[in-house]
This record gives sequence, C-alpha cells and structure tokens, in this order.
Amino acid sequence: MNFLIVVVTFFVMEGITWLTHKYVMHGFLWALHRDHHDHSTDGPMEKNDYFFLIFAIPSILLMAYGSVQGFNHWFYIALGITLYGMAYFFVHDIFIHQRIKVLRDTQNPYLLAIRRAHKQHHKHTGKERGECFGFLWVPVKYFQMYFNKKK
Repeated sequence: MNFLIVVVTFFVMEGITWLTHKYVMHGFLWALHRDHHDHSTDGPMEKNDYFFLIFAIPSILLMAYGSVQGFNHWFYIALGITLYGMAYFFVHDIFIHQRIKVLRDTQNPYLLAIRRAHKQHHKHTGKERGECFGFLWVPVKYFQMYFNKKK
C-alpha cells in the first residue's frame, strides 16, 4: 500500500506541476521565474532556483510529520513528492538545460520529445502565451515531430 501511495503521488505531481508552473510561476511569482526565460542572470544560479526551496519545504514538513507519526501515509506522500522533485531536477536542470553535460546526443524519442516541448515553452520570453507547462507528460505532437523526421 505504501508503494502505491508513493507511485500515485509521483504521478499526481505532474498535474500539480502543470498548474503551479502555469498559474504561479507564470503568474504572481513571475518575478522569480522570469530569469529562467530571459537568461538575465549571470552565473550558475537564477532567482528561479528559489523554487527548489519553495517546493521542498512542504515535502520536508510532511516527511518529518509522517515519520514522527510512525511512518504513516504523510511520509509516503512526501516520499512521492521528493522522488518527483529529484526526477524534475535530473531531467530539467541536468538533461534539458545541461547544467551538467550529459545525454547531449541522445536519440531516445521520449527524451527528445521532452527537450522539444521544453524548447517550445521557452520560445516565449514573457509570462503570457506559454505552452507545455508540464514536465513528464509530453503532448503527442512532439513525438510525431521526431518520428516524422525519421521517415
């Protein structure tokens, strides 16, 4: 049962990420997210990186509360959130934005579709008119772009 809680939480986080990205990061907290789109920050860190802390705090609190309560469901929800956050970091920061240079020449259709969808998201430097606010779920058209090139 605990494993199921972790897995369901991980996948629910995709919807929460989409909503948060579209309505918070491209909404009232645009001042923190802007530099991620316009690359106005010099150096390795962006204001956008504060979202790591903003999103980690609820998970840390739930994990602490759930572990004090005897590793109840709150702990496993926090574990699912944490695993999603780790996946986000590896795919978004390391793979897509190449903060560490790995998988640059991948031919994996899923990874290429994620990269392409994220590139579409970043073509808009303002907070309006965005697209592709999710992370792991990629619209079919980005897979089709890859497979149509193969023909």
